[in-house]
Amino acid sequence: MIITLIVNSLLVAIAVLIHFEALNQLSSIIPKLNIKHRLRILFGVFGALIAHVVEIWAFAFGYYLMIHYGDFGTLEGHFDKSLMDCSYFSFVTYTSLGFGDIVAKGDIRFLAGLEALTGLVLISWTASFMFLEMQKLWKDNY
Repeated sequence: MIITLIVNSLLVAIAVLIHFEALNQLSSIIPKLNIKHRLRILFGVFGALIAHVVEIWAFAFGYYLMIHYGDFGTLEGHFDKSLMDCSYFSFVTYTSLGFGDIVAKGDIRFLAGLEALTGLVLISWTASFMFLEMQKLWKDNY
């Protein structure tokens, strides 16, 4: 159980750090872009989306490794233990979409819950960040 807690904490920390660095870089790059303010916002949105995808893949690798190299449990349902299925489950979990065609069994359920909570927080963080960036650009251009 302690190993599960360590692995889960590490994956959440990696996702939060990736997101922090991505938003930090975007906040310094966006004002320097010599393009229309609307395109700056699009740059920010696509940058944030890329950060989310990288975070989701970090969780996917975590699921893959936990399933194949440990006694953490498994994913069941329409699941063949491939990295692609782990990434699909990760996308569905991170976004709290929860189709239910793949279900976590065993200690790995804790990671699924943490990923959903982390996704909620990081998606909200992105929304707040983009709102603030849009306000800055609107003040400058209107």
